Amino acid sequence: LIPLVYAQTPDFEELLVEIDNRSNFTGDFSATFTLESKDPDEGTETNQVRFFRRDDEDKFLLLILKPETQLGQGYLNIEDGLWFYDPESRQFTYTSLSESFEGSDANNDDFGASNLAPDYDVALATEDTLGNFDVWILELEAINDEVTYPFLTIWVTREQGLVLKSEEYSLTKRLLRTSFYPSYAKVGESFIADRMIFVDALLEGKMTEVNITEITTAEIPNNVFTKAYVERVNR
Repeated sequence: LIPLVYAQTPDFEELLVEIDNRSNFTGDFSATFTLESKDPDEGTETNQVRFFRRDDEDKFLLLILKPETQLGQGYLNIEDGLWFYDPESRQFTYTSLSESFEGSDANNDDFGASNLAPDYDVALATEDTLGNFDVWILELEAINDEVTYPFLTIWVTREQGLVLKSEEYSLTKRLLRTSFYPSYAKVGESFIADRMIFVDALLEGKMTEVNITEITTAEIPNNVFTKAYVERVNR
């Protein structure tokens, strides 16, 4: 992908499309995610998951590897929604993309494809810098009620169209979370944030850091994105 160099102010709605395109994959994607969650009341907890994603079908699977007490639990996002699987009860429970992942400051939809363009309009755009980067600051308003956050402010690099920071707000425009994306890995023609930091705005000291390793775009068998696979892999 060529750098996003504009002779003049860009079409910001088109910029949202470019952000989605650069963050999403035309083929399959899998990796290992390690989440370290810090809570001032409950201490530090580490989760590790194996992750599989197919963006053109809007599917993903998270299989929990650690802690051992949760080994085999999984989250499967397919056509009829997001399902949580518990190997002890052998039951699938319907859940929401907007729910937090295992009580962390990461949400379930943080693991899915980027959908800024179909979900948000740009209400305001300004130029600024963030660290060493020239950025656009875009204030976004949701155009449907299926999103986790009705209002977002994002800091986007002007050269490559990568989101470095995001502030997420409630309907009353109360800041709920600040997200940082300090590192990206180029995978094929796409970019994936291989380090993410989610800071809770409501509870001081509560945050989650996600590090992504073992990234691959190898083709994933179709049956991986099925309930039958999740049940079988946990036996």
